[in-house]
Amino acid sequence: MGQTLSEPITTKTSSCCRDSNYIVGSSCMQGWRIKMEDCHVHILSLPDDPGTAFFAVYDGHGGATMSQYAGKHLHEYIIKTKEYAEGNIVKAMEQGFLQLDKAMQDDTVLKTERSGTTVIAILIKNNTLYCANAGDSRAVACINGEALSLSRDHKPTLDDERRRIQAAGGWVEFNRVNGHLALSRALGDFKFKRNNEKSAEDQVVTAFPEVRMFPITEDWEFVILACDGIWDVLLSIDAVEFIRQKLVDLVTINPEEICEELLDHCLAPDALMGTGCDNMTVIIVVFLHGKPQSRIIRSCKRQFISQPSTVDQFTSFHGDTSDNNEQICELNHEKEEDKDEKKGKLNKTSDKDDEKNLNRETKNHKDDEEEPS
Repeated sequence: MGQTLSEPITTKTSSCCRDSNYIVGSSCMQGWRIKMEDCHVHILSLPDDPGTAFFAVYDGHGGATMSQYAGKHLHEYIIKTKEYAEGNIVKAMEQGFLQLDKAMQDDTVLKTERSGTTVIAILIKNNTLYCANAGDSRAVACINGEALSLSRDHKPTLDDERRRIQAAGGWVEFNRVNGHLALSRALGDFKFKRNNEKSAEDQVVTAFPEVRMFPITEDWEFVILACDGIWDVLLSIDAVEFIRQKLVDLVTINPEEICEELLDHCLAPDALMGTGCDNMTVIIVVFLHGKPQSRIIRSCKRQFISQPSTVDQFTSFHGDTSDNNEQICELNHEKEEDKDEKKGKLNKTSDKDDEKNLNRETKNHKDDEEEPS
């Protein structure tokens, strides 16, 4: 656990944007940590590919340089790949991650950086959601009231991650890479990427993402993207239930307010708790499907279950789709909206989400196995 303050900083940076397809809210909070190292982005329509949406959370460690830089540029690298032009979005996201990491490693200033960042990103194009993950941030969908994990936490204790680490000359000690890093994939962290005999995909710590692809139906209610500051406290299913209950209570959907309540809910009452003491960032993407927002509220009221079951299957495959004008890009170090400082109760349901609900994959570049941190 990083250094902590004597009192948490509960000022939040929050924003909301919407169009006919989505209502998107986000919020971030420094909390008990000495510095704020997270960054997040939401873009309803990519300037170079109108109608395609992009949302991402970047959880920095060792500083905010990499998370901020990646937040500004990752989506640009993805859509400029030849694979994107060819309609192969999965490969485009993989190459976008690797090309950005290489560009930062070659930059005269950034190459000396000691920091790194996780990335959890979703790109939505032609009613298909592509989820790319490197690290231990996470995306979870709510489909008909059920929680579906869209990503897998990359921890060095996972068998396939451990094998790659060891094959590249590293080791796992105290559940950390070389006894230091608690995650096994990230942008940056260049000191773990110095094996000249290995490809970028096979370094001790790799920027190569797992990319999964999901067809979106009208049963999709919302998606949550959040850093591990949230998932250290809540199970995926608990976060879905928390948000659905808030939607049931609303007349007008303001997801940024739900995000703020979620942050307060996860904040530890004191710095001795361990969990609930990290930087916290969350994005909620509510699917409108081109219909009035009252529809999703009615859906949640009609289908709300106090203990929704976790979906234990997902559709994930390697494929392609093709083809919207306003860009909304929120970097959480810009405008701030002060909120009342309050300490939310800590949900102590789990150290980490241990759902093994990703058991049917046809596209998974690194074999799947979930394990708590």
